[in-house]
Amino acid sequence: MTSIQKLKLQTIGVLALSTLALSVSAAVTPEQAATLQTTLTPLGAERAGNASGTIPEWTGGMATNAAAVDSDGFYGDPFAGEQPQYVVTAANMDQYQDLLTDGQKAMLQRYPDTYKLRVFQTKRTATVPQKVLDAVARNAVNTKLAAGGNGLENFDTAYPFPIPQNGVEVIWNHITRYRGGSFTRTMAQATPQANGSNTYVVLQDAFSFATALTDYGPKISDNLMFYFTQRVLSPSRLAGDVLLVHEYINQVKEPRAAWLYNAGQRRVRRAPQVAYDGPALSADGTRVSDNYDLYNGSPDRYEWKLVGKRELLIPYNNFAIASREVKYDDIIQKGHINQDMVRYEVHRVWEVEATLREGQRHVYAKRHFFIDEDNWQAGEIDHYDGRGGLWRVAEAVALQRFDQQVPGYAIETLYDLQNGRYMALGMTNEERKNYDFDFEASSADFTPNALRAAGIR
Repeated sequence: MTSIQKLKLQTIGVLALSTLALSVSAAVTPEQAATLQTTLTPLGAERAGNASGTIPEWTGGMATNAAAVDSDGFYGDPFAGEQPQYVVTAANMDQYQDLLTDGQKAMLQRYPDTYKLRVFQTKRTATVPQKVLDAVARNAVNTKLAAGGNGLENFDTAYPFPIPQNGVEVIWNHITRYRGGSFTRTMAQATPQANGSNTYVVLQDAFSFATALTDYGPKISDNLMFYFTQRVLSPSRLAGDVLLVHEYINQVKEPRAAWLYNAGQRRVRRAPQVAYDGPALSADGTRVSDNYDLYNGSPDRYEWKLVGKRELLIPYNNFAIASREVKYDDIIQKGHINQDMVRYEVHRVWEVEATLREGQRHVYAKRHFFIDEDNWQAGEIDHYDGRGGLWRVAEAVALQRFDQQVPGYAIETLYDLQNGRYMALGMTNEERKNYDFDFEASSADFTPNALRAAGIR
């Protein structure tokens, strides 16, 4: 019996529950929740390693002092000097096909001379602060899906379903996962042409979950999940434009609210197109709105099927590619990012298929998600067009921001198999500072009236 078959047998009870209607989804029993302190990690992953030894036991995650952190927030590499155990290429990919997604296989075939997966020893580094783990324990026995699976009831802070019963619960864990409460970042986005030519767009984000906001400013909706702004710093033709988003938990009940400040016109306008498959701002057509963060927004347009668990090669512990010693041009190459700089490890993932609901519209008729069991981040997502063809491949180059106990991405990528272009978002290497988790915000900072001041060039 293969390791994948064993994993599917282990999750047979979960799969059976996933056939129940979402409207009757309930929190788990206290007896089930107790396993978060025994056989499962506090976030719901399996504590034990796998039979082959390629996945170790989870022992608490990465220490907060795992490596040096400089005064600007850039990390040293705790695993510097390690060498790959093996490298997956187009020539040997058949040996590792059980560990690869269809999207990874397609990338290996499209770029046989340059695309590769350098596989290192697996390190289960994911962890979050104790206050978040306490909220997760409460969620396990209290949080339920709203009717249709489009919202949450009795939700606290992050990770509503550490013991998921169906596919949409897995997706909600990704959508609501802990990202540090509030933070700002200045980062670069690349959207190379198929020939490799590229102009970097530099963006400044501010993000604050509702639970991290200070208590002054306009009244916060009980349905609010987070506030988000994104300001374009360069190139000059885009500089000064600012996007504001009010993200709600149940977007069928209360749709996402978005506004755009256009610096050229000095006007603030509602931006209802910033949702689902609306065009993403400043991305040159390389992604749609809900591709940001690999996936974001309301799940209401898809049917969600929980396939089960499997072992997969996903980018993990990518400190080297996030170093401030690395330049953007070292990362961005023709066809894909520099795979000589990406670290892959074997991890267990939740596998979820999303199929467009009858009567709904989206450019992606099907999506295939692979969500890391340890931190609930999407690691890989394959996107299919209306004819059933594999179109775009999303991959998260992940790392643990260990001093803050925040799992995150160094870079998120989206590869277009049809036109040879791609998007790489989130690089901070050449910026003055890395992520700033000391950012304090109130709801007054995230209003349409605040956009004009933020957008002045």
